[in-house]
Amino acid sequence: MSAVHKSYLVGLIGDGITQSLTPPMHEAEAAAQGLPYIYRPVDLTVLGRPGEDVGELLRAGRDLGFNAFNITHPCKQTVLQHLDHVSERAQALQAVNTVLIRDGKFVGHNTDQTGFSAALAAELPEVPKGRVVQLGTGGAGSAVAYALLDSAVEHLSLLDLDQERAQERAAALSRYFPDAVIEAVGQEDLASHVAQANGVVNCTPIGMHHHPGAPINLGLVTAQHWVADVIYLPVDTPLIRHARSLGRPVLDGGAMAVGQAVDAFRLITGREADRQRMRHHFLSLLAAQQGGR
Repeated sequence: MSAVHKSYLVGLIGDGITQSLTPPMHEAEAAAQGLPYIYRPVDLTVLGRPGEDVGELLRAGRDLGFNAFNITHPCKQTVLQHLDHVSERAQALQAVNTVLIRDGKFVGHNTDQTGFSAALAAELPEVPKGRVVQLGTGGAGSAVAYALLDSAVEHLSLLDLDQERAQERAAALSRYFPDAVIEAVGQEDLASHVAQANGVVNCTPIGMHHHPGAPINLGLVTAQHWVADVIYLPVDTPLIRHARSLGRPVLDGGAMAVGQAVDAFRLITGREADRQRMRHHFLSLLAAQQGGR
């Protein structure tokens, strides 16, 4: 008798993610490896559900036989209270983007930090990292801030509409990176901090199809800055387009999207994904999606 062939049922919980490229990326990689794998978006906007319902959705998914969920905006931090176990990295970041369901228990991980680290090292290996301004300190922002500091950023200025959250994140990161200067800054101080910065990083949802616009007055971003954005729908956000128009180095959200997907696939299946194959598939999906508009 042949061995039982394990199949996977995976979901993505988040706001406005019906067109996310993460599900087809996972499914294509699984197909290339001969794994039966179904990945479905669970879009809070479509369901008319708030982010606070993430725990209820996880429990429903467990009861329906899901193996895992990826978690995105706005649930990466609120999901923590619903988990039975959290990895050391996710605990440090206080953000989870991958939840494994094991023996009925929820186990949280974070692959955003490793995904951004890999993208930064590959795409912007030589940009100056003395001073960086980061916009947004939510779930993705927490992971990106850690990755930036881990890549030797010396001075990190954090801006968030929720200034208390930015202050808490700065204090938490300072425990891990005592030699760096990490500070929360208010909107009134943003211009002066950007003027002194080498890089500007967007970790807010502003720039997504569902949240159009720019997270910062683009006039503040000049020819002295490199720019990174975690958004990939669209991949050419107003911030990225502006920096490119100045001839500056940019890191778009696609590189991070592939990096976090590679690590999530490993956690879910126990098998290594082919990073180049996933990147190629991501780019082809993106081109097809843009061509369909």
